[in-house]
Amino acid sequence: MKYYLIAGEASGDLHASHLMAALKKEDAQARFRFFGGDLMASVGGKPVKHYRELAYMGFIPVLLHLRTIFANMKLCKEDIVAWQPDVVILVDYPGFNLNIARFLRRHTHIPVYYYISPKIWAWKEYRIKNIKSDVDELFSILPFEVEFFEKKHHYPIHYVGNPTVDEVAAFLASYRETREDFNRVHGLDGKDIIALLPGSRRQEIKDNLPRMIRAASALQEGYQLVVAGAPGIEPEYYSRCMGGADAKLLFGVTYPLLVHARAALVTSGTATLETSLFRVPQVVCYYMSMGKVISLLKRCVLKVKYVSLVNLIAGREVVRELVADQMTVKQVFCELKRLLYDPVRTDEVKAGYDEVIRRLGEPGAPARAAHIMVSLLLSKRG
Repeated sequence: MKYYLIAGEASGDLHASHLMAALKKEDAQARFRFFGGDLMASVGGKPVKHYRELAYMGFIPVLLHLRTIFANMKLCKEDIVAWQPDVVILVDYPGFNLNIARFLRRHTHIPVYYYISPKIWAWKEYRIKNIKSDVDELFSILPFEVEFFEKKHHYPIHYVGNPTVDEVAAFLASYRETREDFNRVHGLDGKDIIALLPGSRRQEIKDNLPRMIRAASALQEGYQLVVAGAPGIEPEYYSRCMGGADAKLLFGVTYPLLVHARAALVTSGTATLETSLFRVPQVVCYYMSMGKVISLLKRCVLKVKYVSLVNLIAGREVVRELVADQMTVKQVFCELKRLLYDPVRTDEVKAGYDEVIRRLGEPGAPARAAHIMVSLLLSKRG
């Protein structure tokens, strides 16, 4: 069968690539065409547009690139219609993907499956109408979404587990590098590591990394700071944000870094969940300009109490979240110091991680999703 996938950022590229590999195991004749990235391309198929040409974050960047965004949407719609796939699989990225879903529902008979459902439980809950009308099957990777979609909105979904569990489990099963080897390969000393994960987008890095470094540098006498570089962001950009600080920048080794880290400062997103799966104590940091205004809007607009996946899955505060006006250098320093020097606090965080891991369930999310997708498509053919 023919599968058309759309992933609009790095995390979507990663998850979609694993789903594609699982689809190939379920369907030996699988053919792929996609908007995505290098990881999807490594599985096979025809890339149409790279996600780097799609991902714009924030009101102003979106406005400045509206012509490009609309042109990409037009290209995507025309390409799907021309190729006539058996299914279109959308991966997160709701602003773009729900527009594609609406078009397909109105102008074609191509089924639409959504893998990694839009986070409408956080905000823009009105999008449930679009999902109900335009998405044939929804595949969730977060356990609390079942109650939101099925009980609150009476829309049945498939909870398949979380692919990040698979990715971390597969890595840990094969990783053998010692702390000494890691330090030697990357030019680090013998001090314990504080990992800094400032996000994958330029604006996130610009806003968060300088403050993370200033907070962690006050503890630097006993620790070394290591920044996890995101794919697609050039080292020079990090250098400008780091301002000559004594910190090491490493690309492509985020998982090994988390294996060896003592604590971490993490910008909210999938990275908070990854950090919890490695059981690294963390502070969630997300700075925004006009922080007090944003904090007020957050209370008025957001439908959830927390912003990190760790706390959302646990249903309580496992890790401290410093968002908007709460993310000050002083606050980050105080919370980081607690994680490094208060064993009771560290044990509390790790116990919360264990609870999160239990709720997520066993590895196998891409395989479960692929099996359901192929079974549904074959049953409709029959």
